[in-house]
Amino acid sequence: MIPYTPSPTIHDTLIIGGGPGGLTAAIYLRRFRRDIILVDKGSSRLGWIPVTHNYPGFPDGIHGKELLDKLRHQLQRYGGEVIQGEVTRLVREDGCFVAAHEGGEIRARTVLLATGIADTGMPIENFLEAVACGAVRLCPVCDGYDVLDQKIAVVTSDTNPVGHALFMRTFSTDVTLFERTREALVDPADRQRLHDAGIRYVTSPLRGVTMSGRMTPVMHTEDGESYESDVLYPMLGETARSDLAVSLGAQTSACMELKVDDHQSTTVEGLYAIGDVAQGLNQISVAAGQAAVAATRIHNALPYHFRKHSA
Repeated sequence: MIPYTPSPTIHDTLIIGGGPGGLTAAIYLRRFRRDIILVDKGSSRLGWIPVTHNYPGFPDGIHGKELLDKLRHQLQRYGGEVIQGEVTRLVREDGCFVAAHEGGEIRARTVLLATGIADTGMPIENFLEAVACGAVRLCPVCDGYDVLDQKIAVVTSDTNPVGHALFMRTFSTDVTLFERTREALVDPADRQRLHDAGIRYVTSPLRGVTMSGRMTPVMHTEDGESYESDVLYPMLGETARSDLAVSLGAQTSACMELKVDDHQSTTVEGLYAIGDVAQGLNQISVAAGQAAVAATRIHNALPYHFRKHSA
């Protein structure tokens, strides 16, 4: 470990990603009086959320962008800022990390990745507008309660074909599962599970989704049929944005999520990961908790930074 010497060119920690996890970690580290730099390219999925009702402390819910603004404002109170940009390369050099971005190079003793995930594409008309108004939703765990007793459409996923549809039966008696591929992902045993749960199963592959004049999703299948619902969970599939860590040799699991220990440390010394890019439940509150764990570990692992007497 490099001895601690406050320097404008070698930071204690570089945080990559300014979503709820990255911002929370930055707040913790600034309160630990650590020299940090946070780089964010502005693509947090939290900004898509029209309102979240399961984040603690907001009984009436809070808009995703508003929550981000509050976290940035809180960070500013402790002297932290968010640098807009994208880190395109991360290497180890002379005992520290060196990150390349549009503004040049950033050097840091430790790095915390909060880069999130990228959703797999699917032809959905006016996708962002549909998400913004709640017609298309991406997380059953996050907002299943918010669509109580609505007409719900779910699309099969490669890794869990029927699980999400069964999960949504907790909230509605009207759930329809749409097949994604010609080679059916649902086997006979799972078909029986759907039948027993009272879930309709449309076998003709889904080919596209349009929005009605009321901004409700209309599913179009290969056989020419169309089905309208109140809300759609496309279960697009996702890939963690872990390329920077992988380039350093970090180990990954399913969907390229980074393997981490109990302190959110990856398999590369000094490199941490939190939020959706790391293994775990993809939730705002989980990312915030992981941020607290990782930030505390980083602070304790770095050389002491004793406070001097004030003048």
